[in-house]
Amino acid sequence: MLNGSRVLVADDEPNARRVLEILLRKLGCEVFSAPDGKAALGILRESPMDLLITDLNMPGMSGLELLTAIRNDGHTFPVIVVTAYGTVENAVAAMKLGAFDFIIRPLDVEQVKIVVRRALDVRRVHQENIFLRDEMNKDWGEFVGQCPAMQRIYELIRQAGPSKASIFIIGETGTGKELVARAIHSNSGRRGLFVPINCAAIPADILESELFGYVRGAFTGAHKDRIGKFELAHEGTLFLDEITEMPPALQAKLLRVLQESRIDRLGSNHSIEIDIRIIAATNRDPLEAVQAGRLREDLYYRINVLGIHLPPLRERREDIPLLAHHFLEKYRRSLGGDSFTMPDEVTQALTAYAWPGNVRELENMMERAVVLSQGVEVGLRHLPQEILLTKSPAILTPAVENEDLDMDLEASVEKLEKTLLNKALMESVGNKAKAARMLKISERTLWYKLKKYGLKAGMD
Repeated sequence: MLNGSRVLVADDEPNARRVLEILLRKLGCEVFSAPDGKAALGILRESPMDLLITDLNMPGMSGLELLTAIRNDGHTFPVIVVTAYGTVENAVAAMKLGAFDFIIRPLDVEQVKIVVRRALDVRRVHQENIFLRDEMNKDWGEFVGQCPAMQRIYELIRQAGPSKASIFIIGETGTGKELVARAIHSNSGRRGLFVPINCAAIPADILESELFGYVRGAFTGAHKDRIGKFELAHEGTLFLDEITEMPPALQAKLLRVLQESRIDRLGSNHSIEIDIRIIAATNRDPLEAVQAGRLREDLYYRINVLGIHLPPLRERREDIPLLAHHFLEKYRRSLGGDSFTMPDEVTQALTAYAWPGNVRELENMMERAVVLSQGVEVGLRHLPQEILLTKSPAILTPAVENEDLDMDLEASVEKLEKTLLNKALMESVGNKAKAARMLKISERTLWYKLKKYGLKAGMD
């Protein structure tokens, strides 16, 4: 079935139009009709279409003239022309003008079905290729990590993939939110595309047209129809990164799309049915975003059917050596060199560092090391200064370095964490967000530790 494909039939014979309309609706298409070429051109300039089927011999504007006009307007959808048996040469002329194929009267139902299906398949592939041209050079890497937290995330991906549930991924910048979203899509069995869009990277006045698309003339500069990310993700997954940065008015429109599974291109009066899965992500605490008015509460509960929290790299230090070697090998291959070795002192320095930029920062640092080493070994001299200044994984400060710590490791760590938490809360005057940034941990982790140690969250 070709469910949701929008097809325009242009023919001056009402009975001929009716036959095609019935046939196309049985195929699952949304059908529009026009009695002549001029009316058809008016519809095409107002509403997006996936296919045009037009008679060649119509009064006023002929099928050939209509084909020329829509190509001049920049439309790229396929056109099937209908002609009588004795005027096949006219169909050949239409093919030279860019028609996809032709069918001959009297119509053969099976032939019409085959040609229509083939034309709409070509249309879909063309739309996908436009998107994939921008994606084909990206290297999305792979999951690396064996710590318990990552094992739990792998299991969530396996469980969530085949479902249709909306998913909310929470994690600091650089923790791999898009990588998780892609893995869920790959495990979903959905046949459509994975379409990402960063809500924080696109100006608010442009984001709406990027999501919904628009028709020719919808606004100044809209010289031709453009498909939006919603349509592009039909039967696939739409990944809304940094959703808390989406304007509230647009969040309301997104909620309506989720409820109705239909969209309207900007400037169009015709709704388009879509089947998409939404995966959203943020580097903020979503509940704080709701309280601050940055995220609609009803939208939050709609997209948070399943929440996945990605731990920052400093909370899974055992994975740092694995990741470092993975990225070294990746960039070694790109340069065509030999395998790199990494001495223990380098591994220790990497493991001790706090990694505010998370996995993305580690990858960039390993690429730098490969470029600077120009050999087979990465040494301390190839690491940036901030790595070399790190003293130990515990991130000690002068105020607590000289304290008498117990030989009991767990008790010593607890004592140190309490000291650092109190110090951060005092210096931030009880501001939890600021205290979390000072400690280079998430606000969720800060709240957890305050509760764990029975510390007051604010200042008296």
